[in-house]
Amino acid sequence: MNSWEGKRVLVTGGSGFLGSRVIEQLRAKSPAGIFVPRRKEYDLVERDNVIRVYQDARPDIVIHLAGEVGGIGANRANPGRFFYNNLMMGAQLMEYGRRHGVSKFIAIGTICAYPKFTPVPFKEDDLWNGYPEETNAPYGLAKKMLLVQAQAYREQYGFNAIYLLPVNLYGPRDNFDPETSHVIPALIRKCVEAVRNGAPEIVVWGTGQATREFLYLEDAARGIILASERYNGAEPVNLGSGRDIRIRDLVERIVALTGFKGKVVWDATKPDGQPARRLDVSRAEELFGFKAAMDFDEGLKRTVEWYLRKRNV
Repeated sequence: MNSWEGKRVLVTGGSGFLGSRVIEQLRAKSPAGIFVPRRKEYDLVERDNVIRVYQDARPDIVIHLAGEVGGIGANRANPGRFFYNNLMMGAQLMEYGRRHGVSKFIAIGTICAYPKFTPVPFKEDDLWNGYPEETNAPYGLAKKMLLVQAQAYREQYGFNAIYLLPVNLYGPRDNFDPETSHVIPALIRKCVEAVRNGAPEIVVWGTGQATREFLYLEDAARGIILASERYNGAEPVNLGSGRDIRIRDLVERIVALTGFKGKVVWDATKPDGQPARRLDVSRAEELFGFKAAMDFDEGLKRTVEWYLRKRNV
């Protein structure tokens, strides 16, 4: 049975890095319609635009992927904007989704919502056991409020909203802007430009001792689709690979894949961010059958190759 048959789906952020892959996989399910609001037409931070998008899209299902995001530098430079824009988008979309009677709301949270010193692997039950890592706490807390709202609306209104916590994503078509990119695309671009310019060294933030878990883009999109189809519970659910890597080791792999032969300089005056990130991913497999498929080294290789092709166009 196709759970998407006859359904109209609103996908915020549908033209973005993750959203574009969710749309590709969703099209294969043949829903009655997919509506992707563009920011220049619907700035969803503004209430009137949220009201208008529901009038125009008339959705049965909402997948909320839109957000103001960035790496450590972008979060440190824009804490107020990241907090306000993410909070207002999410809160208003869910409220007016409830008012319009949507049958399901899929809210995408962030790994940044976890406390700074969460025991590894991160379990969903640890989500409230401390304050997030300071450099991205405003963003993480704004996204975390979607979980509070989803559970409150389920209790009071019987509103079917679910909350997913994807780990750091990577893959082809990522954001490689040095001002706003996350760690993998930022490192790839830095190494590629160093090779092209003949630079003798690259400078990387932190000590390299922090660990991170990464989820390949197509795996993340598949997990969101599976949860949309199969999960209707109140509890938050992690989406990840369940495997982590030290940033120092990640840099070594990217250096090798890009052919950079120079020196890597670690700037320990810059923050590492959260000391460690690796998720307990058992709940997603148990509740809706999701398990990451992409081998990390292969996914990293594909990402580097895509960026090199893009640069050569």
